[in-house]
Amino acid sequence: MKIDGGIGFDRTGISKAAAAAENLGYDGVWSAETNHDPFIPLAIAAGATDKLTLATGIAVAFARNPMNLAILANDIQELSGGRFILGLGSQIKPHITKRYSMPWSHPAPRMRELILAIRAIWEAWATGGQLGFRGEFYTHTLMTPFFDPGPNPFGNPKILLAGVGELMTEVAGEVADGMLVHGFTTERYLREVSIPALERGAAKAGKTRKDLVVSFPGFVITGETDQTMAEATTAVKRQIAFYGSTPAYRPVLELHGWGDLQSELNTLSKRGEWEAMGELIDEEMLSAFAVVCPLDQVAEQVTARYGDLVDRFSFYAPYNVDPDQWRQVLDDFRSASSS
Repeated sequence: MKIDGGIGFDRTGISKAAAAAENLGYDGVWSAETNHDPFIPLAIAAGATDKLTLATGIAVAFARNPMNLAILANDIQELSGGRFILGLGSQIKPHITKRYSMPWSHPAPRMRELILAIRAIWEAWATGGQLGFRGEFYTHTLMTPFFDPGPNPFGNPKILLAGVGELMTEVAGEVADGMLVHGFTTERYLREVSIPALERGAAKAGKTRKDLVVSFPGFVITGETDQTMAEATTAVKRQIAFYGSTPAYRPVLELHGWGDLQSELNTLSKRGEWEAMGELIDEEMLSAFAVVCPLDQVAEQVTARYGDLVDRFSFYAPYNVDPDQWRQVLDDFRSASSS
């Protein structure tokens, strides 16, 4: 299991942060699309690192089109010497239609077609053949030499698709190279719902689970003192509650018999009562969504819970973490993998 970190947006510190992540021993870093573009930090990080995998986690697919995604991914793959992963996600309808002013319809079929269109564009560049992709949602039939970058010397990047629902997860198995598991996921949901759906999708394309990469940003609550543990617990509870308020993520709660909580969280979110929402996450829920343990047990407990399920793991820690604290954690993971 590879262990990844994250990289933020700091105009003076991106290169330094990327180099530090590589020196600490992370296998890769993920750049999220929240209040900044996710591709720019990775383009900068490409020139500051030699081995680090660089990935978007996630880039909002439906805010863009297959052509500009194909170009962005192709460019960073070349800049990084073949170390890029294009992580895509759909986002939810209000953000696509109200924040991005882009169309929304049939998200799983649209995503399937978007990924196939990206692959068709890359194929045209690689072979010099005619671009002729025609689908229900996207059409790409023009590629002249002036706009054709030609074959990428490092090949095409992998595409990982984020999914919570079974339909989107099946798409990830069928047309992507793997899945980005949403942080709002429990071990039980992963075992009973996500992985079986991923395998069903893979079977449609003649693939198996071994052909796919599964990456999971899992909640980890840890710290060196009671105070830091308490602060981490509060932050993670609020993050879990925030995700739990989203109707699209209700199936995760329903699997555990907590479906009614989603409606309550949604009502509170509309009032902006974020603190009250976090207080509704009890200890049973917290332990289902998060690994809670001292620093010296993180590697052992993460491996025990997810080691047979995921190929890449990153720490979803919505609280301040001392980077030096993670050095020992990373060493523990390396020791576990070599034993």
